[in-house]
Amino acid sequence: MIKNSVPTPDCIKESVSAIRPTAANGINHFRQSSCKKSNAYVFTSVLVSPLPHFCPCVQFPFLSSLFHTVPTMHSALRTIFLFLLVSLLAMALASCGTASKSTSPPTQTPPATVSVIIFPATANIRAGSSYTFSATVTGSSNTTVTWSVNSTPGGNSAIGTINSSGNYTAPSTLPSPNTISVSATSAADSTKSSSSAVTLWNPTPSLVGISPAATNLGSFTLTLTGTNFVSGAQVLLNDVALPTTFVSPTQLTATGNAASAGTFPVAVENPDPGGSTSTALNFQVNGSVQTSSCSQMSTGQGASLGGFVPFPSDNLWNEDISTASVDPNSAAIISYIGSAIGIHPDFGQGEYDGSYMGIPYTVVDSTQSLLPINYQAYGSESDPGPMPIPLTAPIEGYPNPGSGDRHVLVLDKSNCFLYELYSSYPQTSSWHADSGAVWDLLADEQRPYTWTSADAAGLPIFPGLVRYDEVAVGAINHAIRFTLPNTSAGFVPPASHWAATSTNTYAPPMGARLRLKASFDVSSYSANNQVILNAMKKYGLILADNGSAMYISGTPDNRWNNSDLHLLNGATAADFDVLTLSPLYTNANIPSGPNPTIASFSASSTTISSGTAVTLTWQVTGADYIIISPTVGATRGNAVSVSPTTTTTYTLFAANAFGQTTSSLQITVQ
Repeated sequence: MIKNSVPTPDCIKESVSAIRPTAANGINHFRQSSCKKSNAYVFTSVLVSPLPHFCPCVQFPFLSSLFHTVPTMHSALRTIFLFLLVSLLAMALASCGTASKSTSPPTQTPPATVSVIIFPATANIRAGSSYTFSATVTGSSNTTVTWSVNSTPGGNSAIGTINSSGNYTAPSTLPSPNTISVSATSAADSTKSSSSAVTLWNPTPSLVGISPAATNLGSFTLTLTGTNFVSGAQVLLNDVALPTTFVSPTQLTATGNAASAGTFPVAVENPDPGGSTSTALNFQVNGSVQTSSCSQMSTGQGASLGGFVPFPSDNLWNEDISTASVDPNSAAIISYIGSAIGIHPDFGQGEYDGSYMGIPYTVVDSTQSLLPINYQAYGSESDPGPMPIPLTAPIEGYPNPGSGDRHVLVLDKSNCFLYELYSSYPQTSSWHADSGAVWDLLADEQRPYTWTSADAAGLPIFPGLVRYDEVAVGAINHAIRFTLPNTSAGFVPPASHWAATSTNTYAPPMGARLRLKASFDVSSYSANNQVILNAMKKYGLILADNGSAMYISGTPDNRWNNSDLHLLNGATAADFDVLTLSPLYTNANIPSGPNPTIASFSASSTTISSGTAVTLTWQVTGADYIIISPTVGATRGNAVSVSPTTTTTYTLFAANAFGQTTSSLQITVQ
């Protein structure tokens, strides 16, 4: 057993002093106590003597002196002392731990590895289009990459280009092979990169226009305009491929044969790689057959048509009426006209009273410039210009047309339209006229009901003229225009307008058709006159204007024999039947229906520099014909290029039998 000794007061004082640090030696040096050893010394020695072994960095040289003072302490003081000593030891141990940490060597982190990942890893991109790649860099705070195509920094026009943002633009035409590699390389470590395997495809075609936008049954040729056409592209009509010729990336031509009437989609399909199809445009096939071509015509005043017959074979002008029914009031109408009045050819050779006899015409081609037409009387029922009418075109009654009808007729063989003016007066660079009309020579056009034309009946004039070139080859394959002094307030198709001069019940309406009786003997007439008379049996006469009774119209030609033509008056009105006047339209029953619909009319750019080419495009349904004014004129397509030099408002006019629809846009020239 350890016995406790009671320390003396001096020992206590000395013991307390022993644990105070001296000013000179700091915390690690204490004064030694002179107290005698006791059992407390043994306890203290056991407690502190192992410390240097556990914490060599902390030394207590004063402990040996403390060992001698503890046994002499009072028990209470010894308890306090031991408490303080234990606390001091704990602090020492904590200091030892801190010293150990502060002196241990730092942990070495191995250097990071840089890596690059590109997205996407594969891609299909169409020629001329753009695609943005992205790259992720890890292992470095510098995430910048450089881009290359087939190891070429930034690429080039043949394989495509790529910018610093990873935006790749494919070349406009496919390279060979059509595969390339897009790479991203780390700026922090140029040995680290990632690549994307890219397959380049043909572009998707864009179809802008079809010309013509309509055709008749039988063979046809189309010109298609747009963008992104490639060699090997196919034109599809109702999803059936047509024989196609690649002209350029913006133009194709195709041929086909229309076997049935209707509206059919036309599209363009580019081949593989990446074969794709454009959006479709509508193509109209009319239920009639065009048996001839405008290209057959020659050019010039009174030029030969080379066998060309205006309008399709089923057009009313070209209809065989040899077996058509006779109107119940035929005899009364003929009596009203005057049974004894003979046929009078209002045409011939040479001049009469200083004017050539007949209605002249001119055939032009694409070299003829388009001129504005300014209407003076019936503009609301007339077709707008421009029209390819030469300022030198002959006027009816030339060289001294006076104040008569002053008709001007021009056929354009390049676009196969007929242009006709009434009361025409040439100006410095335009024409003034009271009325005018445009006729599509390839279609069964019905002029808007109640509209006039260059003729009172709203009919075309040229198709009803007797021409020497057709008589010379032995056949007239159309009806013949004629006039009467008195007509009623009504019309029969193909007429669209009346100019009534009589209220008599038996006054014939405009468009009335007379047919020379089959029993009329033509054998005593000349060969030329037999051609004319036989045409009256097969195709008849169509009433077109108010004028002299039973006057038939033709063209002036120095090859006519006036004396021979005069013999035609041997056929009188009594030798004709009036065909059934049906349908007969009067003010009480004018047909009505939907006007054409203009779904769109737009320009590729609406603000340009002077003379810059702009493409006008449109989508129209239900139209018999379309005119764009100014500068463009009649057109069958649905796109055209213009190059205005001043700010210009373009208006699209679309017409059918029920009326006209318009749409306008302005192109600003800066």
